[in-house]
This record gives sequence, C-alpha cells and structure tokens, in this order.
Amino acid sequence: MNQTQTIQQTAHSELTARKDIWWFEPALVALGFTAFIIYGTYRALENNFFAFGPYLSPFYSPYLNFSWWKFSPAFLILWIPGLFRATCYYYRKAYYRAYFADPPACAVGHLGGNKYCGENAFPLVLQNLHRYFFYLATIVLAILWYDTVKAFIFDGKFGISLVSLIMLANVLFLSAYSFGCHACRHLVGGRLDCFSQSCETKTQFKLWNFVTKLNEHHMFWAWVSLFSVGFCDFYIRQVASGAYPEVRFF
Repeated sequence: MNQTQTIQQTAHSELTARKDIWWFEPALVALGFTAFIIYGTYRALENNFFAFGPYLSPFYSPYLNFSWWKFSPAFLILWIPGLFRATCYYYRKAYYRAYFADPPACAVGHLGGNKYCGENAFPLVLQNLHRYFFYLATIVLAILWYDTVKAFIFDGKFGISLVSLIMLANVLFLSAYSFGCHACRHLVGGRLDCFSQSCETKTQFKLWNFVTKLNEHHMFWAWVSLFSVGFCDFYIRQVASGAYPEVRFF
C-alpha cells in the first residue's frame, strides 16, 4: 500500500491523522470572508455616505442612478467584482475548504460525500465563466482608476489628500490582483505554444512574464485588495458622514 492510499484510508476512517492545527487556516479564511460579506452587504443596504467632494466609494462605482431601480445602486455593480472573485481560482480553493470542508485541508477527509465530479456539472460548471467576469471586472477597474484621478482634482487644481492616497493604493492593489489573474495570464500569452515566432509573440512573452510574476503572489494580492477595497469604502464613509475630517496635504 502506497502513502497516498494510506492517507486516503485514514481520511475516510478518522477524518485525518494530522496532529497540527490544520483547521486554523480554513477557519481564519471563513472568518475573513464572512466579515467582508457582512460589511459589504451592510454598506450596500445603507445606501448613504458613499460620496464626498471628488471622492466616490468603490462599492458604488460606477454610480448608476436609474429611476426604475428602487434599491441601492451598489447592487447594480457589486455583482461584477463579486462574481469575479467568487469564480477566481484561488478563492475557489479558499472557500471550498473554509465553507464546504471539501476538503478542509490537505490529507484531511472531506465532508462532501463521494459524488464530487470536479467542475463539470451544474452548478460548479458555472465557475468556467471566470474569464468573462474578468473582462467585466476590468471595465469596472478602469472606472475606479478614473475615480482615483478625479480624487486628486480640487476646484480644478491638482491636490493630494489622505482619501486620494487611499484610493490610489486601492486601485494599485486591485490592479495587481486583477492582472495577476489566471484568465489574464492566458489572455496575454498563455494560450501560445511558442513565444519566439515573431516580434509580436516576443512582446507577448514580456507581458506574460510580468503577469506571471503577479500570479505567483495571487493569494497575497487577493487578500490585500479585498482589505483595501473595504478600507477605502470605510474611510470614505467616515469622511462623508463627518466622523473623520478630510485631511488635505496641499
């Protein structure tokens, strides 16, 4: 009997033979995801304190205000980055382990039964829409960059404030996460069999290599950008509500 068979038998009979605190990471991931989902839902339902001066919360950007829409305008846009992240390769692994315990960790028995067939059947087959959500999320990201540029303009003049710097950091982190995405890596060159055929493919190789370096730290960018977008919205809310003063440097 090889080591893999031994681990599988142990997982099915006793869940796991591991003695370390293997459950800590999935528990921490579940806590982080749950906290963000609760905060994001609250902010979307609050439908207030999302704009101040040249600043606009990323939860409400682009701001779509239609007379026929009776709910918060945040719901018209949040589904795009939400589904982009929900179908992300890293996030799939993270919430499969954290929420579904399928499996919760390496060499640990899973709780999902024996009918798992990958992502080839409904509803998991919908995860293959990830590349299309990447295209939509890129449009939203471009608008967030536009919002950030506007945040440096005060009465027609260039200026810098604490909020504008937070917004800049946020779009940089979001860009690192989005352009380090596996779908982006495939788009810029991953689909090619040879990079040395022409000047065009050599240029694609440079892009692919850059995206690959971002992709190597995809988990880091996923968490940092999740925190940054939440913090950016929180700080704008505090300034818009008057809880925090607007700090301008010049």
